[in-house]
Amino acid sequence: MIVEKRSIVEKLLFILLALAFVVIFGFPFVITAMMSLKSLADYMSGNFWGFPQPIYFGNLQRVLFSDFNLFFLNSLFITGTSVIITVLAASLASYAFAKLKFRISPLLFTLFIIGMMIPIHATLIPVYQLTDALGLLDRRVGLIGPYVSRGLPVGIFIMTSFFREVPNSIQESAHVDGASAVRIYWSIMLPISTPAISTVAILNFLSYWNEFIIAMTIINSANRQTVPMGIRHFHGAEAINIPAVFAAILIASLPVMIFYMFAQERVINGLSAGAIKG
Repeated sequence: MIVEKRSIVEKLLFILLALAFVVIFGFPFVITAMMSLKSLADYMSGNFWGFPQPIYFGNLQRVLFSDFNLFFLNSLFITGTSVIITVLAASLASYAFAKLKFRISPLLFTLFIIGMMIPIHATLIPVYQLTDALGLLDRRVGLIGPYVSRGLPVGIFIMTSFFREVPNSIQESAHVDGASAVRIYWSIMLPISTPAISTVAILNFLSYWNEFIIAMTIINSANRQTVPMGIRHFHGAEAINIPAVFAAILIASLPVMIFYMFAQERVINGLSAGAIKG
């Protein structure tokens, strides 16, 4: 009886804690959505926290039928390409660090980890000079290299830790069957590393999509700018129409939320599959 009461209390506490997290982390999104559906007159009348009276879709239309669509596509191309390259490069390097022992492996791994401690502002001038030397200044592909270099240290750290937990017997069995290191990586290590890949993809997608300082340093042309830069210019053009700015922020946040929901499901499925196999 006491055990049942404790179980009920623990479930209630868990539910209350989950509701608290939903309120805390969902409140900014709710406010953004409500503000984006208010007219300028409704906002100026002092209705800051209330529901839109009436609901106004003009702000969303203004954003969707502006240059913001171009900023959106630029960010999708740059972020998507950078995430794919980061995941592939990090998984290859992590497989080598975890399963292919060579003399300078600890040194190289340490150098990558040190990369996580370098402030992004300290790299702006070298990144600008290198991008200019390669002829990639003011080009969308010029952002992919800096983004990947910023995401690799975290990706390698996460995936190396995951690969080290994979039993060596799996690799040894594949070697006995005649599989090469490349075949083991592609056919065995990648499929079972779905949780780690999803985690790296989520973290880097969020980082690349919201990145501003490197994009502002490399990109000058208006038609090649990313979403964060587009929001800045939209805010400048709509300095008084605050609801329109919130509409731009709402639309810009949707891809991140959608990607996170799908990737989160992959992480849960991967962890569940691993638990069942174990």
